[in-house]
Amino acid sequence: MTKHTSLQHQPCINNQLSIGGIALTRLVNRVGSTPFYAYDRQAIINRMAELRQQMPPELKIHYALKANPMSAVVQLMAGLVDGFDVASAAEMKTALDTAMPVEHISIAGPGKRPAELSQAIAAGITINVESFNELETIAQLSAHTGIAASVAIRINPAFELKSSGMKMGGGAKPFGIDEEQLPAVLRRVHALELDFQGFHIYSGSQNLKAEALIEAQQQSVALALRLLEFCPNGIKKLNIGGGYGIPYFANETPLNTQQVGDALNVQMDIVKAAQPHAELIIELGRYLVGEAGVYVCQVVDKKISRGQVYLVVNGGLHHHLAASGNFGQVIRKNYPIAIGNKMYAEQQETVNIVGSLCTPLDILADKILLPVAEVGDLVVVYQSGAYGLTASPNAFLSQPSAEEVLV
Repeated sequence: MTKHTSLQHQPCINNQLSIGGIALTRLVNRVGSTPFYAYDRQAIINRMAELRQQMPPELKIHYALKANPMSAVVQLMAGLVDGFDVASAAEMKTALDTAMPVEHISIAGPGKRPAELSQAIAAGITINVESFNELETIAQLSAHTGIAASVAIRINPAFELKSSGMKMGGGAKPFGIDEEQLPAVLRRVHALELDFQGFHIYSGSQNLKAEALIEAQQQSVALALRLLEFCPNGIKKLNIGGGYGIPYFANETPLNTQQVGDALNVQMDIVKAAQPHAELIIELGRYLVGEAGVYVCQVVDKKISRGQVYLVVNGGLHHHLAASGNFGQVIRKNYPIAIGNKMYAEQQETVNIVGSLCTPLDILADKILLPVAEVGDLVVVYQSGAYGLTASPNAFLSQPSAEEVLV
């Protein structure tokens, strides 16, 4: 079972949460204001080290910048992972500003604009092709620039990743090209004389079931190898996606990554037997950084309404949409939360924590038992290292933005 590197399990200093070895109130002074996100450098390093031990040694691990594109985090990841996967021109620029070799960077996502495709071609990164039309546009841009685009075909498989938080494959999807269309697509790639790299198969995300991930990985490898006969010059890279989840809520069990890694050893052997020089890649974001981050905001008001206690903070859903429950939750659940400067206080009360926006959706915690907090105390939202600030409507109601620090 994976060891916990979550900040929930970090030691405290003088009754305060410690982040990167710094007591919370000292970190507030260092940042200069609240709210802010803080990401623990050592927690990320530890998570990667644990994962390396559990995955096959030849497996390539890529970081998906969409989880957390903060420049300092990406620079750190450049020395820890084998490649980057980006989803926009802005993320591509962030990735290219690191020492990561361009041949280990790819871009995915439906609706890539011609300007983005042109930038990707010029940079020499791999484009994960999402449609027939996109393939033709890439070919036209390649002919115009005289640079053979490096492409992989993103497949929308017939199967789906069971038990995943978001299903990205199976059925009708905007992502990738349906697997039954692949023979025709591959013949067209060959005719266009593009630099074919392989396949990208991303079935789903936020999965805590090892058995489901193993099944999807097995199906992904089998699908790619069935398509070998249609591939111009074989497969150089096979990205079988990610989907490794982290526990957010009570009663969730952490993913058994050792079990997944053991099964991947078998898939690695199968790939090597069929394509000895092919790279097998997994693409992770949330799993690498999610538990290494916290969101910190400050209580600016405390009020009682018909018997319920409300802590009003100077942040909210405009900084942390996921914690508010408005980022895919069907039934809202509380993220793990603490009063970061009162970690061991004995007196507790049940409170609602709400943000500074004039909407009833701006809830960070609903009827949660916490140490008694007053104006000036610091509310900490754990599991906030992924899909935080850049996944939130920062401009909503023109409130101040949050800072980000890597410590």
